[in-house]
Amino acid sequence: MLTESYFVSVSGPPLANNTAIPKDAGIYEHTLHPAHAVSAVLKKSSVPSGGLALSDTHVFAAQQDKSTVHVYARPKGNQEAVVPFPERIRSIALSGDVLFLGTQEGRVMVWEVCTGRQVTTPPCHVQAVTCMALTPYHLLTGSDDSNIHVWFLSRLLELDPTIEHEPQETLSNHRAAITSLVVSQSVNPDTNICISASKDKSCVIWNYQLGTPLRTLLFSSAPISLALDPCARAFYAGTEDRSLYAVELFGEKALLGPQSSEESSAAVQVSAAFGAAPQEAGPATCLGLNYDGTILLSGHPQGQVRRWDLSSRADSTELASLNAAVTNVTFVSPLSSPKPTRPTAVVKPFLGNWSYNLTSQINSDMVDETRFSKMLASNGVPQDMLEQAILAFQEPTSNAAGDAELQKENEELWEIINEQRALQKKILERYVEAASTKA
Repeated sequence: MLTESYFVSVSGPPLANNTAIPKDAGIYEHTLHPAHAVSAVLKKSSVPSGGLALSDTHVFAAQQDKSTVHVYARPKGNQEAVVPFPERIRSIALSGDVLFLGTQEGRVMVWEVCTGRQVTTPPCHVQAVTCMALTPYHLLTGSDDSNIHVWFLSRLLELDPTIEHEPQETLSNHRAAITSLVVSQSVNPDTNICISASKDKSCVIWNYQLGTPLRTLLFSSAPISLALDPCARAFYAGTEDRSLYAVELFGEKALLGPQSSEESSAAVQVSAAFGAAPQEAGPATCLGLNYDGTILLSGHPQGQVRRWDLSSRADSTELASLNAAVTNVTFVSPLSSPKPTRPTAVVKPFLGNWSYNLTSQINSDMVDETRFSKMLASNGVPQDMLEQAILAFQEPTSNAAGDAELQKENEELWEIINEQRALQKKILERYVEAASTKA
């Protein structure tokens, strides 16, 4: 059965003297399916919003109002390292073995966790980097200065120290601080979009590669959290007045694409919320969407984690009640693909030496899979062998040109054989004649 889990982080002082909750607990791992349960508790962390990142082997957690990142080993559930940085960290995002960090001073730091290489950009934001979003080729950073920068990952990871790190595009339609940022994983320059939320009570849908706004959405209260559908069909927003909105991008009243009936410059008022959090829970400060887009989880300042069934749009149910404000809800993909190598340890960043070492564990065979090993590992006859056999039966039984050439070769061989037999016969006759003469 498919197991689906998610991580929740908290921040701030305890809300009550609750002895049922582990002391100093900062990050919780929960199993959502097949039965909801707490599977791990990581201690000694106070994580800000946007300060949690996950890999297959580690958990990275920025610390509230501090310049350190705590690193936890997921299999063991213990704290592996405390990594200091020269500036306070406000947000982080992970791509493979590279951790991106947004600082209070508006910089972006790049830490290659398997080698320790660190790159720091100039302060391209004039205020703190509060949220980050990643695609396979781009990094997007949102700031309190109301701007969004789009960066090429290849430029940020360039080994040449003389390369100037500047953003590819700047998205600047908002008039207040950016509160949340989500991006689709499409690599098509015409269809990839990102959505930004701001304290100016609006969300903007962007074509971030071209730097153009596609649609502006207005809310009655400031949106503070976003979640994007896995197929980018819709997005979900939580606002300061505890409302939750579902915005369809390609529904009956399409906001994007050729079916859209309005000009892209026209702002759209979003008025109908599909739900509201209870007053005792507070607004949804963070949202998390499961892998198939059917369940939405929301975290709240009073420590609640609530579940919203998007198929039925029924009222939310409480999954967990923690003893501090919930700041992040992050799902773990149940369909993660295995990697051929795995770094054995996290290397702390350093700036002194340009020579880096990579120590990695090999998780797979060094040689390609043979036909025999594939047959041993399969149940019955492998599918590709059956297809090859069927195709062999469907091929024509003879080839006219090939048969004619083969027949000609056979005739030439028979001529040689007949000549040899005639020569052998003549030699035998002479032998018999010589023998009879002597007699």
